[in-house]
Amino acid sequence: MFDNGDATPLVVVRDLKMHFPIHAGVFRKKVGEVKAVDGISFDIIEGETLGLVGESGCGKSTAGRAILRLYDITSGSITLDGREIGAVPQPDLREMRTTMQMVFQDPQASLNPRMKVRDIIGEPLDEHTNMGKSEKREKVLELMDAVGLNRDFASRYPHEFSGGQRQRIGIARALALNPKFIVCDEPIAALDVSIQAQVVNLLEDLQEEFGLTYLFISHDLSMVRHIADRVAVMYLGRIVELADRETLYSAPAHPYTQALLSAVPEPDPWIEDKVERIILQGDVPSPSNPPKGCNFCTRCPKVMDICREVDPVSTEIKPGHVTACHLYTEAGKAAQEAETQSAVTNIQESAD
Repeated sequence: MFDNGDATPLVVVRDLKMHFPIHAGVFRKKVGEVKAVDGISFDIIEGETLGLVGESGCGKSTAGRAILRLYDITSGSITLDGREIGAVPQPDLREMRTTMQMVFQDPQASLNPRMKVRDIIGEPLDEHTNMGKSEKREKVLELMDAVGLNRDFASRYPHEFSGGQRQRIGIARALALNPKFIVCDEPIAALDVSIQAQVVNLLEDLQEEFGLTYLFISHDLSMVRHIADRVAVMYLGRIVELADRETLYSAPAHPYTQALLSAVPEPDPWIEDKVERIILQGDVPSPSNPPKGCNFCTRCPKVMDICREVDPVSTEIKPGHVTACHLYTEAGKAAQEAETQSAVTNIQESAD
């Protein structure tokens, strides 16, 4: 696992699983399950931003919601600010909601269209505090100032705002209870490119001002490189690689991470022409029926026989750089050497 040194983890996730049952037939009998999150582990240090990346359908958003206990998890451990919340019943989590909040992907769908902005931002204060009307009104206006919204807009409805302004409303609502930890679930995916940088810069400014800790979920690798301190790469419900930002982008270890980064557009046309794209063959397997062994074995360009049989364990290849790939396990290295020797033998026999 990642070596935290002397830093204090605010969030500790161990072997988190989130499986959704599949029912069929007249009697709704369980016939299987979708393994949306299938045993992920990581820490998030207080004050840092951990980026969680991967292609659509890999389980990123489900992981974020499960960590905040918006779902009842299948198994695993979640520790937030020193308290284990993985198995806590939903009613008992109410007091912890002030510590953890979420910024949702679609600002239009996550805001009540029948509520005014002051009521949307003030709703958490109604639920979790005993503030008077004047105190609450001032707090709402301060939050609007913090996210760059004009105070005169407090009486407007969400449909009167642009996408970027609506997302600022969602961020203000998330900040209302002074949380320590915020899950940002693709907060810029539904916004115009011209607005994305403004929202990300706002999140960075707020983090510095309020000492926030982020789990930043995104499929935009360029934006994650800008905002994240460390990056976890997810594929089919599992984390395949985790490292600090510079290490991951300069020296990716897992074949899936290498393929992802090779797909990032390069603005310089001279460099773009020299980039070698890694084109993965086939589609992502169904999370209800993942392949035996490594989840990535059906598409991996460096697949070995052991990959199709044995699930690789997470291996720390450098301090703070963890990957789940047989290329770096002792068993995998032995299998790789055996396959190489076998290939050499076959070539020699063919030559004779």
